[in-house]
Amino acid sequence: MKIYLIENGTMTPVEDIEITIRPPANGFYWIQARLFDLDILQHLFHLHPLAIEDCIDEEEQRPKLEVYHDHYFIVSNSIQFQNEDIFLREVNIFLGGHYVITVSKFDIDEIRIFPSIIREEEIHSSDFFLYFFMDQLIESYFDVMEEIQDLIENLEEQVLLKAKNTHLSQIVGLRREILYAKKMMAPQRDLIHALQTKELSLISLNLRKYFVDIHENAVKIVENFETFRELIGNVREAYQSSVSNRTNEIMRIFTALTTIFMPLTVVTGIYGMNFDVMPELHTNYGYFIVLIIMFTLATTMYVIFKKRDWL
Repeated sequence: MKIYLIENGTMTPVEDIEITIRPPANGFYWIQARLFDLDILQHLFHLHPLAIEDCIDEEEQRPKLEVYHDHYFIVSNSIQFQNEDIFLREVNIFLGGHYVITVSKFDIDEIRIFPSIIREEEIHSSDFFLYFFMDQLIESYFDVMEEIQDLIENLEEQVLLKAKNTHLSQIVGLRREILYAKKMMAPQRDLIHALQTKELSLISLNLRKYFVDIHENAVKIVENFETFRELIGNVREAYQSSVSNRTNEIMRIFTALTTIFMPLTVVTGIYGMNFDVMPELHTNYGYFIVLIIMFTLATTMYVIFKKRDWL
């Protein structure tokens, strides 16, 4: 557990957890906690048992806002994109009048880099902390969307150039990840909307107006993931079309080759009959003449097919 006293962008480490029970003269406390710290924190700050249960529950929680007597419980998601997989990391936030408690089962990049934002923005209150932290979480989605868009464009180029069997599994996997992110982003958008519109005593009225920008970004993210779903559908159609065209091309070549060998089969079939009276069989150069005829037929048909672009 890490504890900081934050005053106008200045972060001062705090050693004694008991100090955080009382509001500081200036600023607020930021407590970075792990799951095993929740027992102590629940006792000190009287955190609601249902919120504690949601934190430790192994089942993935949807983004939400729970309003309790003297604190709020907020569930949000951080996003990461690695090896064409989308990972949503749950972040739990307890917001009080003079403290903010962040709890996560994973190492969250937004928490790691947030001290620099605290200094740059000179954050001085817990509600301002919440605003900038939620803004940082939402902004991270735009970086992921840029990576996904580049991946879809590269995949489309590869499919149009030459479709491979591996492309289909890549398309299906990426579509699954996009649908998953879109499904989880909708409640994230609703969470931001609730922070913007609800009457929340721990968030100043002037600050709630700024949540409008975050909500607009959340709406854009949902719309972009819907666009990605349509784009990956187009890539799948392009893959199926490419595979179908390649199959037709192969069948056309086989058909042309079969057509070329048909007259040769007729010739060999005629001279393969076991009749006693077949004058050509006794010709000195009959064998070579037949070979020349067969070669001429095959060459002529090949040239004709090539000129008509059938081969």
